[in-house]
Amino acid sequence: MTTPAHHVQGLDNDEVPADWPAISAGEIAWLQQRFVQLHGHCRLLWHSPRPFSAAALVEGQQGRFFIKRHHHSVRSAAVLSEEHRFIAHLAAHGVPVARVIADQDGATAVPHGDWTFEVHAEGAGQDLYRDVPSWTPPASVEQAWQAGRMLALLHTASDSFHAPQRATHLLVARDDLIRAEDPIALLSAQLPGRPGLAAYLADTSWQADLQRAILPWHVGLAARLAAEPRLWGHNDWHVSNLLWQTGSGASTVSTVLDFGLASPTSALYDLATAIERNAVAWLQLDRGAQAVRGDIALALLLGYRDARPLSADQVRLLADLLPVVHLDFALSEVEYFHAITGSRANADVAYRTFLLGHADWFRTPAGQGLLATLRGAA
Repeated sequence: MTTPAHHVQGLDNDEVPADWPAISAGEIAWLQQRFVQLHGHCRLLWHSPRPFSAAALVEGQQGRFFIKRHHHSVRSAAVLSEEHRFIAHLAAHGVPVARVIADQDGATAVPHGDWTFEVHAEGAGQDLYRDVPSWTPPASVEQAWQAGRMLALLHTASDSFHAPQRATHLLVARDDLIRAEDPIALLSAQLPGRPGLAAYLADTSWQADLQRAILPWHVGLAARLAAEPRLWGHNDWHVSNLLWQTGSGASTVSTVLDFGLASPTSALYDLATAIERNAVAWLQLDRGAQAVRGDIALALLLGYRDARPLSADQVRLLADLLPVVHLDFALSEVEYFHAITGSRANADVAYRTFLLGHADWFRTPAGQGLLATLRGAA
């Protein structure tokens, strides 16, 4: 499954052999038969270092296009089309997203062998964070403010989008467990339908782990979240998933990218995820308080509130969501690594460092300080 010549970003901010082979010239040639936009000579410009799929930027006679390829066990054409319908809705409501290209049959998610392909037009703007590792905070408070405001605009457009829950748990950021009165009971009920996750958890004391690390943060959340309507969110709102227009010393968001984790969650869930993704340098926690950017968290919140109001109670709920906002997605990563790529080591990192470690970090002085900063903004 691995391609030694193609490397991606690993979980420890290192460079590791990719789980999925790079997109090949033969695959591009096959896509050219289906997508008129790719007809003629196509030049491969760049392979993405992101690990969960293979992606490449190509240049042809009609412009540049971003090709992404998923293993069918992770994204079928039907599941991938769920994301595309959301993207189309946002585009129709004025959100600057990269256009999804349809093939000659009108399909935007195209199966081929063991793979599912999608093609996007190149987004407008500069990819300022293309070579920056995940979990890296924004370069400036101004960019965080702009990112927060764009997220609010996306949520306003999403208010009128209605679609059922995603048909997969794999690499999707749901909030089912967070909304549940009893997350352990709900996860137990899910496991028969998630055999890969069940196989991993069978070797752990997961109920006791969740009772210790997660449930103290979860007390009272389910009742408070009941007042927050379901809303399709991006659910991976990091500055590296945005393109930027720069000039006159300022940066504004010009394109929103990568809806792979999108699902019906809530506006507060999506904003809490944005703060968790951008305000903590998770790969540099040894720096202590210097790994935490309270100014970035506040800028995201202020930018958001500039375009979409939040009550004081909602801001307090936002802060209380932070220690557990990663719960469902962390388990989906465990499932992916154990059942799809077969990496027990990566599954252990997803379980111990991500699922349990992030919740535990919020008990440290640095984590408590970030929560206090947000509560103070209520």
